[in-house]
Amino acid sequence: MINSVITGISDVAANVRKIDFKWDQKLLPGQFIMLWYPGVGEIPMSISHLGDPKSITVKAYGTVSSKIMELGKGDRLYFRGPLGNGFNVRGKKRLLIGGGSGMASLHPMIERGVHGIVAGRTSADLIFLDEFDQDRVLAASDDGSSGFKGTALDALKTLDPESFDSIYVCGPEAMMFGIMKHLAGKNVYVEFSLERSMKCGIGVCDSCSIDGNQICTQGPVFSLESVMKMREFGLTRLTTSGKRIRF
Repeated sequence: MINSVITGISDVAANVRKIDFKWDQKLLPGQFIMLWYPGVGEIPMSISHLGDPKSITVKAYGTVSSKIMELGKGDRLYFRGPLGNGFNVRGKKRLLIGGGSGMASLHPMIERGVHGIVAGRTSADLIFLDEFDQDRVLAASDDGSSGFKGTALDALKTLDPESFDSIYVCGPEAMMFGIMKHLAGKNVYVEFSLERSMKCGIGVCDSCSIDGNQICTQGPVFSLESVMKMREFGLTRLTTSGKRIRF
């Protein structure tokens, strides 16, 4: 178990917080850690900033993440990692598509010239929007409170996917499922960062498995072709107790 002192805290959106910490470790965009809160539990968390300091971007959606949100500067983070594979960053003209806190795993690839679709339910859910060149990013909100009124898929339909060299996607599975179907057969390289309930992070518990593909060890990043072969993707998932439910 690694531990590191928190060096900075900043709020980036409603109920979303960036936590900076020191970690002398080389990482790839898309890799994650298993973040532990003593006495409460452990959850997977993408590394949203790979420099010095490194950062995670946390949204309170459960017991562990809510406790992490209560930490302050000088407190310690406890974690295991780095885990998983990373994005294969390729081509000159790239498009990042992030829904909600899914933008955290895509954030390390934001740079001058990169295009983006940043989506959320409301304007308060859009994170890292201002880090793109403003003439190369589309904001999409379900309620129309910021930018394009609609979903990430609706925004994507206004663009020509084949005009990009590569596309990278992370967000709610229902969002990614729609984008997967839209991009099927298109002449463009596409990768998805998948999110599932995860207990061990090292391929032992199999709780994150989709059709036998372990998100923790074989992912979390998969090509479009790989995702299209996953019959459970976008349809069913396992709860933390192991019960299979439909989306």
